[in-house]
Amino acid sequence: MYEEVILMKLGEVVLKGLNRRKLEDLLLKNIRTALRGCGNVNVRNSQSTMFVEFLDDEPDLDLAEAALKRVFGIMNLVRAYRGDYDWETLKAQTAEYVAPASNRAKTFKVDARRSDKKYPLASPQICMDMGEHLLNEFPHLTVDVHHPDVVVSIEIRDGFAYIHTNPEKGAGGLPAGTGGHGMLMLSGGIDSPVAGYVMAKRGLKISAVHFESPPYTSERAKEKVLTLAKKMSVYTGPVELWIVPFTEIQEAIRDTCKEDLFTVIMRRVMLKIACKLAREKDARCIITGESLGQVASQTLGAIQCTDQAADLPVFRPFIGTDKQDIVDIARTIDTFETSILPYEDCCTVFTPKHPKTNPHLEEVLEEEAKLDLDTLTKDLHLEFVKVKPWD
Repeated sequence: MYEEVILMKLGEVVLKGLNRRKLEDLLLKNIRTALRGCGNVNVRNSQSTMFVEFLDDEPDLDLAEAALKRVFGIMNLVRAYRGDYDWETLKAQTAEYVAPASNRAKTFKVDARRSDKKYPLASPQICMDMGEHLLNEFPHLTVDVHHPDVVVSIEIRDGFAYIHTNPEKGAGGLPAGTGGHGMLMLSGGIDSPVAGYVMAKRGLKISAVHFESPPYTSERAKEKVLTLAKKMSVYTGPVELWIVPFTEIQEAIRDTCKEDLFTVIMRRVMLKIACKLAREKDARCIITGESLGQVASQTLGAIQCTDQAADLPVFRPFIGTDKQDIVDIARTIDTFETSILPYEDCCTVFTPKHPKTNPHLEEVLEEEAKLDLDTLTKDLHLEFVKVKPWD
C-alpha cells in the first residue's frame, strides 16, 4: 500500500446527531464516485476523519486531490505520510516529509493529536519533543505558535502516525443527496448552473429541465446546456436532464396573448411543466437562478405572478445576490465561459420589445386563459440525458 494518503476533515456533517451516520455513509459514496479514474483506492471513515488510501504503486495524487476538493461535505483535506509508531523513527520521517515545506518557511509550530491513548507520549510532549527535533534539523526556522508559516501536524491513530502540513480548503457544505431532490430549471445562461451548484452544496440531489425551441434555438444551444450540466455534475454528481420541446407553446403564446405579458406567461407555463416533471421524478422543489430586478421577468410583480403557477416550493438562492457575485462563482466552477457562448436559448428568442415589469395576476390569468394549455402540454416528447462527470 502506498505510504502517502489523503485525510479529509468533515464540516457540518459532524453536527447532525442521529442522522450523522447516514450522512457520512453517503459522503463516502460520493467520495468513491469522485475518485473514479484515480486508480485503486480504499476509502474509510474513522473519528470524524475520512481516509483515502492508494493501492497502486504510483497513484496520481494531484488528480485525486483535485477531485476531492469538489466533494461537498469536506471541510478541508491534506496529503499525509503514514509514519511509524516508533518515536525515534517517526522523528526522522517527520523531518524528511516536511523538508520541502520548511525550505519555503521561516516559522513553524507542531500540532499533535493523539486519538490512540495507548501511545506512550501525550500530545503536549509530542509537540515539544518534535519541535526540538525540527529546530535541530532546520536551524533557519523559529517557532511561532500564533502565526506560523507552516504547521507540522502529527495525528496518532489506528496504529500509525500521520504526518502532514497545512491543509487545503474543501468544498464545505453538506453531502449532495442528503437534503432531498430538486429540479433545476437549467437555461444556457450564467445563473442557473450556479444555482444548481449552490443548492447541491446544501445537500440537494440535482436533476434538471431545459426548454428548447427549434428552429429558433440551434443544436449548439443544446450542446451548450449539456456542457453546463456536465461541468455542474463535477460537483453535484450525475445529473438527470430532461429537454422539453417548447416551440409550439411559445408560438401559441406569441400568437394569442398580449406581447407585453409574453415573458411572464412563458415563465408560468415553464414552471407548470417543471412542477409536473418534478412530481413524476420524486423531486420536491424547483430551483431557478433568478435574482430580484435583474430582468423584466424577475421583478417582484413578475415573480409573484409566476409563483402562483407552481404547486411546489420554488428556491431562488440568488434572489438578493449581485450579478458579479454570481459571475465569480461561475468562474470558480468553470461554467462562465460556456454560459457566455452566443447561442440563444428559448427565453430570449421571443423577448417582447417592452415587457411589463409590474404585471398584475388578474390580467395575466385572463391572457393565459386564451391558451389551450391542456392540449399544448399533454403529449410533450421529452428527451432524456443522464450527464455524468466521468464520461
